[in-house]
Amino acid sequence: MHGVAMEYHRRYLVRSGFATLSYSYPSVRLSLAENAEDLVQFARDLAAPHIDWVGHSLGGIVILCALARAPYLQSGRVVLAGTPYCGSRAAETLERQVFGALLLGRSVREWLATPKPMDFGGCEIGVIAGSVGFGLGRVVAPDLSQPNDGTVTVEETAVPDARDNIVLPITHTGMLASRAVARQIVAFLRNGHFEHSR
Repeated sequence: MHGVAMEYHRRYLVRSGFATLSYSYPSVRLSLAENAEDLVQFARDLAAPHIDWVGHSLGGIVILCALARAPYLQSGRVVLAGTPYCGSRAAETLERQVFGALLLGRSVREWLATPKPMDFGGCEIGVIAGSVGFGLGRVVAPDLSQPNDGTVTVEETAVPDARDNIVLPITHTGMLASRAVARQIVAFLRNGHFEHSR
């Protein structure tokens, strides 16, 4: 996944006063462990006193695995958008189809097959899920439980001990260019909670 996919959110964060960098990772060619270790090294090279993390989908998984490997990187807050922490019914279904495993790549297959990290050093995690069930995941797995974002179910995004979570009327891909999602990312990074409507 190329970091350009997060360009909308990167620019929104810059306009909101954050210094930002995007990160690219080869989810098909490298394993999840390799991508997580590369992210740890990337963060080390920054030598920044404070790092907040924002990840979409598998990007959130790479972040969580990096933090579980290197607790000293856990100085900031983490926002996960559409991240299937609990696994992915759509990915599991695709993996069983002809050429499905190749399409998923090594990182996703590793995530499906390994125990999920549980200890993130007490860092504050915010989870954004979508509830508009339109997307490729529904084509691959039409029996996705509701609500879902067309790829990942709300239930699959649940992270133990997350500080806050919010469900927005958005699709999985739509999260990447959503002002509502960007606004919630900024809210959590600043305040440690999302802006819930009253």
